Amino acid sequence: MTTERIDRVQFVQNNIPTRLKNLAAHLTEINLLSRETEQPFVAIRLIRESQYFIEWTAPEMDIDTAAELVDLMRALSRWKLNWENICSDTIAWTQVTQEAKSWSQRVLSMSGLLASPKGIAP
Repeated sequence: MTTERIDRVQFVQNNIPTRLKNLAAHLTEINLLSRETEQPFVAIRLIRESQYFIEWTAPEMDIDTAAELVDLMRALSRWKLNWENICSDTIAWTQVTQEAKSWSQRVLSMSGLLASPKGIAP
């Protein structure tokens, strides 16, 4: 059995909110990466894993949420295809990190795991 298969088996055993929380965590990691030499390989791995997380989760979501995850999948694909250029362009790098942060917040919101501030109903 491949590592990818083992990861999938373990991943899909989690409930949907936990899966989305893991996806949001990957996006946060992408946002926090530096442009150091070794970091592009980490980013590509995180992007690829995030794509798998979406592939394994979206079919179990309602149509609107699944469509939003597909939009994220497209963004991840663009990042992966252009990662070398992104790393060498400060403006592109800044845009990707901001998008990753925004997506992370959106995905975490989808999970329903965000705690509302004390005294404020969700």
